[in-house]
Amino acid sequence: MQITFIGGGNMAGAIIAGLAQQGGHNIRVVDHNVEKRVHLQNTYGAEPLVDVPEMFGSEDIVVLAVKPQQLKALCLSLAPHLGGALVVSIAAGIRCEALSRWLSTSRVVRAMPNTPAMVGKGVSGLFASKILSLADRDAAQVILQAVGTVVWVPTEQGLDDITCISGSGPAYVFYFIESLMQAAEEVGFSEVDARNLALSTFDGAIELARNSALPVSSLRANVTSKGGTTERALARFEQEGVKAAIVAGAMDCRARSIEMGQQLSQD
Repeated sequence: MQITFIGGGNMAGAIIAGLAQQGGHNIRVVDHNVEKRVHLQNTYGAEPLVDVPEMFGSEDIVVLAVKPQQLKALCLSLAPHLGGALVVSIAAGIRCEALSRWLSTSRVVRAMPNTPAMVGKGVSGLFASKILSLADRDAAQVILQAVGTVVWVPTEQGLDDITCISGSGPAYVFYFIESLMQAAEEVGFSEVDARNLALSTFDGAIELARNSALPVSSLRANVTSKGGTTERALARFEQEGVKAAIVAGAMDCRARSIEMGQQLSQD
């Protein structure tokens, strides 16, 4: 496949890295930053372009990887050059209807990847109109599978749903890791040891959950002896409403995703 990325930032770079590892793709990247272009060329063999090609072909795939606030202007300028190419947008929020209107094409897929894509452990939500062909869906899936797991959502609102879990979820996890690190330092561990303890604890717990047939709630209960140390900590979490706050925060995240989508998708 010939895949042209417009924007060579961190997420685009992560996907380009995954595609380069897959092999079999002709990758190009358009970015005004010469350092980004050179890095992506030297590291992954991506052909560097200063400007958008004069005309794409119907077999081409164009990945829009710019900030949401820049997307409308980009789409309007890109439309005359598309030539029927498939467009995959990884910009947050902007709805398919707006993308199709600005680009003058219905061959559009929206993707919501997350930052663990940078280490090949991403989760990406994908949505496309029912009129999109199976071949186009498969092509979009190949691109996002290069950096992890892909989940197709049946409605576009599903991308707002996945945003509040997987899209923003890494930040929730990092927040908890920060808290464990702070606790470790408060009882006397060095910053380095606190980091290692917190990260290794998460690694082990996730691996156990992934490989166990037990529900996560049962795994948690197995660590929680009656009257013991873990029970005391969890009782404080419940008293402080930690679980309820996490769920409420995720719902707030979802609401903001919907708001941003509506705002940024206007004419």
